[in-house]
Amino acid sequence: MITLREARAPFHVLAKPIGPLCNLACDYCFYLEKEELFPETRGNEFRMSDETLEEFTRQYLGCQPPSAGEINFAWQGGEPTLMGIDFYRRALELQRKYRKPGQKVTNALQTNGVLLDDEWARFLKENEFLVGLSIDGPRELHDRFRKDREGRGSFDRVMSGLEALKRQGTEFNTLTVVQSDNGDHPEEVYRFLKEIGSRYLQFIPIVEPLPEGGVSTRTVGSKQWGRFMCGVFDEWIRIDIGEVYVQHFDMVLGRYMGQPASLCVHSPVCGRAVAIEHDGSLYSCDHFVIPENRLCSIWERSLTEMIDGEFQAAFGRAKSEELPSLCRRCEYLGLCYGGCPSDRCKKTPRGEAGLNWSCEGYRMFYDHSRPVFTAMAEALRRRMPAAEYRRFLTTGQSGEPAGRNDPCPCGSGKKYKHCCGRG
Repeated sequence: MITLREARAPFHVLAKPIGPLCNLACDYCFYLEKEELFPETRGNEFRMSDETLEEFTRQYLGCQPPSAGEINFAWQGGEPTLMGIDFYRRALELQRKYRKPGQKVTNALQTNGVLLDDEWARFLKENEFLVGLSIDGPRELHDRFRKDREGRGSFDRVMSGLEALKRQGTEFNTLTVVQSDNGDHPEEVYRFLKEIGSRYLQFIPIVEPLPEGGVSTRTVGSKQWGRFMCGVFDEWIRIDIGEVYVQHFDMVLGRYMGQPASLCVHSPVCGRAVAIEHDGSLYSCDHFVIPENRLCSIWERSLTEMIDGEFQAAFGRAKSEELPSLCRRCEYLGLCYGGCPSDRCKKTPRGEAGLNWSCEGYRMFYDHSRPVFTAMAEALRRRMPAAEYRRFLTTGQSGEPAGRNDPCPCGSGKKYKHCCGRG
């Protein structure tokens, strides 16, 4: 048995208990192709064995330092519900067995929702799993790319699963992939997610680099991504502050408050969030499950040895070290840090490699939202609710509060009284 020691800092492992297997075949899914990493593996052989589950649990809890706080088991895929409920009952048993005194252990399940029914929903509710439901908007937008292997849309089945969660009172959030189709409909997507009961929203831009250069037609355009985020933001600030939580907005506000980025995508370094496959192989990141980034197996080395090792440390440092000079000079470096390295597939105007595909969109959103986040941060510093931000909006030119007929500081192009000054 491998001897364990505590890691130098907390870390997070994203678990893939069914590997890349899924009951859908979404057009933009980057994980289905990971079957190629296991050419000898077929069907049920992709299932994480009880032995691997136990060793992973022992190491994940045993290697965390006391500063870890909450230790989250995040189950993803492929489609993790294909493992069946009994697998997760066993996972809970092992967590109780190996949990160290004082450790808080939680579970999260990211699912396409197709297999969810009342039995699943009750189990997830009773065991306090946080459920992430993947949905891309109303039917016509969701079904554009989220299909099964027969090419049929999955919307009705996802909504059936969602209704089971709601009947049982299971906590859930939504994860929406923003692509070239739904990227033109920010208000429609946002309102739909609210209508179905989501109060915790995640938006992720799809970026699919092509081997020959450029990106796929499914990829959300950079400016399109910016317009999408600005559109959602304008809907959110109008009536939903404190009622609806958008992951990216929370992260940005935290940065304005001087807090570290809550998303690895926008941290100066990465490398403390890794992915484990069904066979116990550990990879540098969920977006780098490739042979070059296979760290080792938990059967050969401990999680601490792999995550604290020099290879992974260098992987994490490269996020900042390989930034082009354009990024280093950017006024928004502290919010973005170049985004996810997997999306750095553009060149700067001067020909430097390593620019994030969505750079223009992020800048558009940061420009648009800066006055509001600045005002929100000021409200919070004065121990007032963020929703009181309007008291601290300024014109930007004089530093005086915005007048009713001034251009709104949020950059919408509207008069203040018709935008953030309403109500």
